[in-house]
Amino acid sequence: MTVIVSWAVASHWLIGVPFDLLFRARKCEPQEIADLEAIVDVNVRRFTGLTDSAGPLLLGFITFVLVGLGMGGFYYGSEMAQGLFILGATLTIVIIQNARVAHELRASPLAGPALVSRLFRMRVWSQIIGMIAIFFTAMYGMWFNLDALYLF
Repeated sequence: MTVIVSWAVASHWLIGVPFDLLFRARKCEPQEIADLEAIVDVNVRRFTGLTDSAGPLLLGFITFVLVGLGMGGFYYGSEMAQGLFILGATLTIVIIQNARVAHELRASPLAGPALVSRLFRMRVWSQIIGMIAIFFTAMYGMWFNLDALYLF
């Protein structure tokens, strides 16, 4: 359940922009587009400011946590650490995607339908990553349970 809720939230918020706002802006009404552009501008500055100032520190911390979870899960056999590692590693891919798109939008800002199209493509890729992660998690869980069943 945690995996599904995590992926639902991750695919709903694109660079901190809620998907319903993006969906409303798809109709190309001036006020909806202006709202989307304003929120994207604020969140792009927020994301890029964070990654510019604390990027290496965040990268080191995330790597430390993922390595610790990976070692605890796969070397020492902790099921909870395995689950958290799989969830954390795949969500990290989406976070990196958000940061990359934020830097792209800072370098060359988009507006109107081009911005809506770019964010929709980003959402599709987030959902593809989520589907692969959920599938992998389900397959790994089944393999783990079947392997534990045949040990006795």
